[in-house]
Amino acid sequence: MSGKDDEFREYVVARGPALLRVAYQLTGQPADAEDLLQAALAKTYLAWDRINDRAALDGYVRRAMVNINISWWRRRKLEEYPSEELPEAPVRDGPSPGEIHELLEDAINRLPARQRTAIVLRYYEDMSEPEIAKALGISIGTVKSTVSRAMAKLRGDMVLVERRQAGMQPQL
Repeated sequence: MSGKDDEFREYVVARGPALLRVAYQLTGQPADAEDLLQAALAKTYLAWDRINDRAALDGYVRRAMVNINISWWRRRKLEEYPSEELPEAPVRDGPSPGEIHELLEDAINRLPARQRTAIVLRYYEDMSEPEIAKALGISIGTVKSTVSRAMAKLRGDMVLVERRQAGMQPQL
């Protein structure tokens, strides 16, 4: 094995779990996240000798994941249709912090792909609107409206969850 192979293997072992979390936030599905990360790491391996700044590797892999994910969106037809209603939740005093995290993650996963990606890049990766616009190949205005719509959907989802937990009927 070459030094390149060893260096790449060390990088994947060290950063793989964090990169997989980003891939999961981009795709919303564990199997798709693994496929996305694998594809991005394959591209990174092929470009390994051209990447001079090793400190920028995470950014290179994240950018590759975003680009690949966008390509996958364009090739696939919409196979899953979002629902306006959330599944019934048991009534209790309130969700635990772990349950809140799960509810939020579920709500993010129900967002359309572009909105989910914009939210992940903005709030999980802490990218600015111009950076997101460049990464997704869209205008800054489109980023702002996409993030705004996504946040409105997330707020609406969380209100529905709260009402269901309080035993109230959702208002339509």
